[in-house]
Amino acid sequence: MALRLATRGSALALAQAGRIADLLGGARLVEVSSDGEPGDKSRFVRGVERALLEGRADVGVHSAKDLPSELPEGLAIAGAPPREIAEDAWVGDAGSLVEVPEGARVGTSSLRRRAQLLASRPDLQVEELRGNVDTRLRRLAAGDFEGIVLAAAGLRRLGREGQIAFTFERGQMTPAAGQGTLALQTRAEDRPAREAVAELSDAAALAELAAERAVVAALDASCATPIGVNAALTADGLAVEAFVGLPDGSEWIRDRVAAGPAGPADLGAELAERLRGAGADELLRRAEEVV
Repeated sequence: MALRLATRGSALALAQAGRIADLLGGARLVEVSSDGEPGDKSRFVRGVERALLEGRADVGVHSAKDLPSELPEGLAIAGAPPREIAEDAWVGDAGSLVEVPEGARVGTSSLRRRAQLLASRPDLQVEELRGNVDTRLRRLAAGDFEGIVLAAAGLRRLGREGQIAFTFERGQMTPAAGQGTLALQTRAEDRPAREAVAELSDAAALAELAAERAVVAALDASCATPIGVNAALTADGLAVEAFVGLPDGSEWIRDRVAAGPAGPADLGAELAERLRGAGADELLRRAEEVV
């Protein structure tokens, strides 16, 4: 019997879930809705999680950056396929952030992106931009903005990578935790689903995701917090870097740790402690007050 994959119905979500269905040898997609769900970006995952808990699906497919650090009881991240690139992308007429015209209007709904854009370019007019990828691209084409910032992974999965003008260096725009990664969620006790997902899972993607989520969890951050975390597993081991800042870009902290004998989650916790020692808790508290 084919596995049932729960997914949202957006073009990007369906493209992502379709890829997983192919890797699993032809799973069946179960579309769920996030309409009417309260809260921040985590609302995108609730319909999928409800389908799992109610037994209407066997595997939930998520953009990992949307998953809260605390999962519902009875559910677990069972795997992640090889990661797409994690970087943020600029869509618009510029070859780098330096080339963006002074005072340009930039569209994004992300406080993390806003904070880092303004930290580098306080002259920019960063304005609210919501909606799916097509909606955002239409508003750019209509002249509402000189440029918009989106996840490069999403554009690539939709076949829109030709619209990427440039990708930000991670030290200039640290991605969201889990960006570029698909998290595959199952019921914790569903052994057949967990084993099927494990067969297509990538050890590097899982290690990077574990480290990034550990930083977010240790700092008690949320999807709406202006924090970026990115881990990269190389031949030299695992390295994790993070950004915490105010939404107006006036103050921020950046730090990085590289792996010793610690596992991914321990390394993420170590970075969180370093950030906390540099004043991250106070910075995040002030960030929440101005949102």
